[in-house]
This record gives sequence, structure tokens and C-alpha cells, in this order.
Amino acid sequence: MDVTWEDCGWERLGPDVGRRRLPTWDATVGLVVGEGTALLFDTGSSLREGAEIRAQAEQLVGRRVTHIALSHPHFDHVLGTAVFSGTEVYGAAGLDALFARGADELASDAVRQGVPETEAAEAADLLVRPHHAVCGEWTLDLGGGRQVLLANIGPAHSGHDLVAVVSTTPPIVFCGDLVEESGEPQAGPDAVPAQWPAALDRLLALGGEDARYVPGHGAVVDAAFVRAQRDALAARIVVS
Repeated sequence: MDVTWEDCGWERLGPDVGRRRLPTWDATVGLVVGEGTALLFDTGSSLREGAEIRAQAEQLVGRRVTHIALSHPHFDHVLGTAVFSGTEVYGAAGLDALFARGADELASDAVRQGVPETEAAEAADLLVRPHHAVCGEWTLDLGGGRQVLLANIGPAHSGHDLVAVVSTTPPIVFCGDLVEESGEPQAGPDAVPAQWPAALDRLLALGGEDARYVPGHGAVVDAAFVRAQRDALAARIVVS
């Protein structure tokens, strides 16, 4: 019997597209399946979590992950990357340089948030720098008629925000932490709040009114939710 998305604890979003909400921080990882290919959007908070994601993805699609897109440089989205050998890794322009100089800070942040120190240090030591820097937009052809548009629309939530728009009907948009549903949008020290509303305007232009928007944390939302969050962020800027 074929394994379903639900059998592995994943949520099916569309034909050959799904995601998993990881425990502890409710971070999303997305999976898009092409012809002989598979794109993973984010990789989890540790090598242990990454290995679990890899095993489930391989069980679901019957092959290894071939492409990875990293939404932004926070520990709960990137520290599992090293377990995916032989993949092509994509990130917003500048992410490679940030990883080269900031791995220790990434590990420290993970420890502050509850990742065991040995796990955080190991993942930081093996931190994978993106092979491909996305400056504007980059279309990945995964075969079988499946395309994914990667777009660098930051800085906003972080200094290096990347989203993925999947060519389904309607489109499925992996937003990273530009959109959050399970809590208020979080602005850490690397956030650029003044540019966040414009980034969400760009996100809505890419996805359109009918798209399904997949937050970095929380349930899938629609364009109206994204627009309301954009307006709330803009109002916060005016008040401050």
C-alpha cells in the first residue's frame, strides 16, 4: 500500500506538495515533488530533526531530496541541512557569507531556545552554506510540469528572506516567517520592520488572491490573512 502524507504526519497541500509542522516551535518544512526530484523548504532545528525529516521525505517520495531552499537564517529552519548529502541548496543572496561568520551565534541562539548544547554545536560546525544565491527570482524546474519560483523579498523578518511559490492551481506559497499564524510576527535583532509591509505586498503580488499561504509557524492561511497581518505591521511602524 502506498504511504500517504498523513501516514507520516505531514499535511497534503496539493498534488505532490505537502508540509510538516515540527514539534516544539511549530516550524514548517515543505516538500514539493517533481519528476525524479524533490525540493525541501527548510530543514529543522538540528541534525537529529533533519534526519527524521529526511527519512520521512524519502518514504513519501521514494527518492532522496535533491533541492533545498532555506527561508531565512534562524536556527529552527536551517540547522538540519547537513544531513541531506548531495542536494543543491538555495538561499537569499548574502546568506552564505552570514553563515560563514555567524555559525556560533546561530548555535548560541538555538541553545537559548532549548536545543541541547551538543546538538546545536554539532549542527553549527556542519552548517551548509547555500550553493546558489537568489538575488531576485529564480525558477526551479523540477520536471513533470512542476515549477517553483524562489523569490528574495527581504529584508523583513530577517536580513535574508526567501519564499517559494509552487505552480499548482491555486498556487501554494511557502512564506517562511514573513507570515505567522500561531502567534504574532516575531521581530528579532536582524529584522527590518520598516520594510516588512512592502515584503508582504510583494508576497501577495507573487501568490495572488487565490493562493494558499503557508506560514513559517501555524496553519495555512489565505490572502486576506496575509493582508491583515501586513496592515497590522504597518500600523505598528506608524505608532513607533
